[in-house]
Amino acid sequence: MKWVNQILRGVIIGIANIIPGVSGGTMMVSMGVYDTLIHCITHLFSEFKQSVKTLLPYLVGMVLGIFALASLLTYCFTYYPLQTGTTFIGLILGGLAPLVRKIDRKKLDWAAALLFVAFFALIVVLAVADPADTGSRLQPGVGQAFVLLLIGMVASATMLIPGVSGSMVLMLLGYYRPVLASVSDFKDGLLGSGISLALSQLAILIPFGIGILLGIYFVAKAIGWLIARFPTHTYSGVLGLVLASPIAVLLRTDMSAVSAGTVLASMVTFAAGFVLAMLLARGGEGKAAAEPADANPAPAAQPQADPAQDAPADGR
Repeated sequence: MKWVNQILRGVIIGIANIIPGVSGGTMMVSMGVYDTLIHCITHLFSEFKQSVKTLLPYLVGMVLGIFALASLLTYCFTYYPLQTGTTFIGLILGGLAPLVRKIDRKKLDWAAALLFVAFFALIVVLAVADPADTGSRLQPGVGQAFVLLLIGMVASATMLIPGVSGSMVLMLLGYYRPVLASVSDFKDGLLGSGISLALSQLAILIPFGIGILLGIYFVAKAIGWLIARFPTHTYSGVLGLVLASPIAVLLRTDMSAVSAGTVLASMVTFAAGFVLAMLLARGGEGKAAAEPADANPAPAAQPQADPAQDAPADGR
C-alpha cells in the first residue's frame, strides 16, 4: 500500500511537470514529500541504496503520469480548462498545511516576510509574461548542444522549486515546443519513421537530458543546504511560491467559455483535488519525516554491559 501511495503521488508530480503554469515542486510540497525527495537526491551517492529505494516509486509514478496521462491532460486543458485548472488548485491548497507547520513563527522576521512577498510576486510576473515560444525545430550543432545543456539545467531547477513551472520557463525561453517536437520525432523514428530520424534527435535530447540531471542534483543540493541552515526563511519563500501558484494557474486558463455550469463543475473538481491532496499529504507526511531519517539509520543499540562481568576486569 505504501508503494501505491508513493506511485500515485509520483503520477501527480509527473503530470504537473509537463503542464505550463503548474509546478512539480509545488505538487511535491502538497503531497508532503518535498523534504524527503530533496534529501534523497542530495544524498544519492552517500546513501545510495536507501535513496534509490525511496526515489524509485516516485520516479515510476512520474513516468506513468507523463506518458500515460499527458495526452488526456492536454485534452482536458483544451476542452475543460477551468475545471482542470481548479483541480490542480485544489491539489495545491489541499496539501498546504504540512508546509505551514514547518515555519517556526517565533523566528519570523522582516527578511522572511520580504522573501514571501518577493517569491509571490515572481510567480505572478512569470505567469503574466508572454511566452516566447516560436514552435521552430532545433538544429543539431556544438553551439546548440551547449545552449541545450544550460536550458536543461534551468528547466530542471525550476521543476524542483515550488511554484515555478519548468514547462512555463521553457515557454518563456522559447524552447518548450521545439524540445517537445524533438521528443516526438525521436519517438516516431523508433516506431517506424526511420532510425536515422531518431538518431538525429539524440544530438538535441542528450545534452538537454544531461542538463536536466545536473540541474536536479545541484539545485537539490542548494535547496537542502538552505533548508538545513535557514529553515524558516526558506519555507517562507516556498510558501510565497506555492500560494501564488493558483493565481498563475488561473492567469494561464482560458476563461472565454465560462458559464454557471462550468463554475459549478469547477467547484466540484476543486473539492476533489483538495481532498485528494489532503489524503495523500496525510499519508505521506509521517513518511516524509521518517524516510530521510531512515536514510541515516541509527546504529543498533549496544547491549548494556553486565556489571557482574565488568567487576573482575575492574578489580584486577
